[in-house]
Amino acid sequence: MAKRDYYDILGVARDRSPDDIKKAYRKLAMQYHPDRNPDDQKAEQKFKELSEAYHVLSDKEKRATYDQFGHAAFEGGPGGGPGGGDFDFRSSFADVFDDLFGEFMGGRRGAGRGPARGADLRYNMEILLEDAFNGKQAKIRVPTSVACETCHGSGTKGGAKPAHCGTCGGAGKVRAQQGFFTIERTCPHCQGSGQVITDPCPACRGAGRVHKEKTLSVNIPPGVEDGTRIRLAGEGEAGARGAPPGDLYIFLSVKSHRLFQRDGLHVYCRVPIPMVSAVLGGAIEVPTVGGGRARVTVPSGTQAGHQFRLRGKGMPALRGTGRGDMYIQVAVETPVNLNKRQKEILAEFEKAGTRPTSPQSEGFFSKVKDLWEDLKE
Repeated sequence: MAKRDYYDILGVARDRSPDDIKKAYRKLAMQYHPDRNPDDQKAEQKFKELSEAYHVLSDKEKRATYDQFGHAAFEGGPGGGPGGGDFDFRSSFADVFDDLFGEFMGGRRGAGRGPARGADLRYNMEILLEDAFNGKQAKIRVPTSVACETCHGSGTKGGAKPAHCGTCGGAGKVRAQQGFFTIERTCPHCQGSGQVITDPCPACRGAGRVHKEKTLSVNIPPGVEDGTRIRLAGEGEAGARGAPPGDLYIFLSVKSHRLFQRDGLHVYCRVPIPMVSAVLGGAIEVPTVGGGRARVTVPSGTQAGHQFRLRGKGMPALRGTGRGDMYIQVAVETPVNLNKRQKEILAEFEKAGTRPTSPQSEGFFSKVKDLWEDLKE
């Protein structure tokens, strides 16, 4: 029985790219995989055909030979040139499996992972609103793992290099043959590092790192907000046996201020003023988040809740230019603890008026009166 054309088996045209051929094989291999079709001899045979076709067409030189001579170029099987011997399906499928699915199995054969990178660390830091405004240089102490000074992080006595694992040959992975499938697992002897220590360092017992608290300097730029994350590269835990260290992430929280409330770049401050100042007008001095003072002119007749805008007195933009604004919200304070004469003066003030002095309240109660009249009808 004549062999089917490899391009027809994969369902692709002869001019398709290597990526197109790989995609076609991946799709069909998933469909006819024996694990998805147990006890189905036709699916198994189809799967073998697909793998044989991909084995040839995925190789640039073999594909060129096949395009020129067809199946005659591999009369003894696609394992070599004419007369090159039978096609070793198991070996070929292992290579194909590496090519297509190696990223899900930790990489291709022979690519040992080496010792694991150090873990990332998190440090929570609370700062004042003034620190967020001005920026700050802070010192922190972080308990972590650092490279062993005795063995310089190698984990071996005298600082010698670890030996290659004899079980996996330094690959960090071992393979087991199950039928015509090759299953890859982490090497149980070296735990995937590809290295073993026969004479461990007495100071770190072969780990290559020891626990220690270190002091770090952290630059907090002006304008940081609550939840800002600062990354200190390489300041996390030391990697095992000389592997790269992790990173340290500092999460900032800005403490609530007793005077100011922040909203993005803007700052709000509630300022109580005496009733007389609100009535007659005047000027007040208010603090700013930067530690200075600002003078605000209060016009006569200022109502409670009125806001004054101070341009450029808010928070600085993080790693940018410009500043937000500061808003002063007036709270008119009702006088308390009045003496007899003060009360008499206020009573005289109320009687002496010929024009409305409280338009908002008078307008409100006028509307209420109209509402009650409507309800009576």
